[in-house]
Amino acid sequence: LILLATVHIVIFAAGLVAGATLRHGAPFVTPFAPAEDVRQFFAQNPTAVRVSNFFLFGSAVPFGIFAVTVVSRLRFMRVRAAGTNIALFGGLVAAIALFLSGMAGWVLSVPEVTTSAPVVKAIVFLNFLFGGVFYAVGFGLLAAGVSVTCYFMRLLPRWLVALGMLIALTGELSSLSLIAYPANFFIPITRYVGFIWMLLAAVALTRN
Repeated sequence: LILLATVHIVIFAAGLVAGATLRHGAPFVTPFAPAEDVRQFFAQNPTAVRVSNFFLFGSAVPFGIFAVTVVSRLRFMRVRAAGTNIALFGGLVAAIALFLSGMAGWVLSVPEVTTSAPVVKAIVFLNFLFGGVFYAVGFGLLAAGVSVTCYFMRLLPRWLVALGMLIALTGELSSLSLIAYPANFFIPITRYVGFIWMLLAAVALTRN
């Protein structure tokens, strides 16, 4: 569990570093920027886009295995609650979201695609939705399933259970970003605090 969580985080971080290192020309833009600004950014940075999304795609593999292994570990400890199935569902949803986000992002490195501002804008939003809302909701379900189950079985410290439930809450609240832009704030909280929770939960469950 510890190795899988670490590998996932390292690969994801490598994508961020590679994207920042290889980027040049136009500054980074969000999906909500003007369409032409978005098109110019991706047209000028095909290598950065391709490499960073390669790592994003790759990070889904250890994450998916982590989710399956966590559930297997809980069942090995004779946990038969529905929370394990919720955790498995959430983990698989989040892993699939990373796969789809990576593939959608990779398409933006193709020169023929970046000639059309509307097409680029649409794909960028898909990349954002898969890697943002879709991922955060899945991760929230994973954290909720593991945390609630471990609370009743006393497999994790209460403070770690509380952290997991906080992540679960922010993950589900991130879905509000589909109707209200400020709710995007919950997505990075779920992702980056979730990294910390993954590692700590892995250590605690491994000790048990």
